[in-house]
Amino acid sequence: MNILILHGPNLNLLGEREPAIYGRATLADINVMLQVEAQKFGVALKFFQSNHEGALIDAIHSERVWLDAIIMNPGALAHYSWSLRDAVAAVGKPMVEVHITDLSKREEFRRHTVFEGLDHVRMIMGRGPQGYVNALRLLIDAGQTTL
Repeated sequence: MNILILHGPNLNLLGEREPAIYGRATLADINVMLQVEAQKFGVALKFFQSNHEGALIDAIHSERVWLDAIIMNPGALAHYSWSLRDAVAAVGKPMVEVHITDLSKREEFRRHTVFEGLDHVRMIMGRGPQGYVNALRLLIDAGQTTL
């Protein structure tokens, strides 16, 4: 199984950005956690982070043949990037949307994401960095079946 890991805007600052909200784990820490877990199951991962919407869309497009699934924390793009949603819909592969915090307990504008309503997308939120590992396990457990 091949899984594309996408990290959106400002996630490169994890560990130093608002640690009371997002914790002290860095993006590198999260990627290592994912790689260790993936190796247990023979899963190949590719990692990509960008602060630019178009770069994330390009990554989805360019890896669409290679990937079997996506784990993405789109950051704030989750709340307004219809073009990112369209890229996920066009590729049609299983995706788990991950958010470190619980969006239902955040500001009103964060409580809904553009990925809601896509049948092949699930969400994990409010579990901190462990949410990424939970997403990976969900995809591994699902195998090639629909989420």
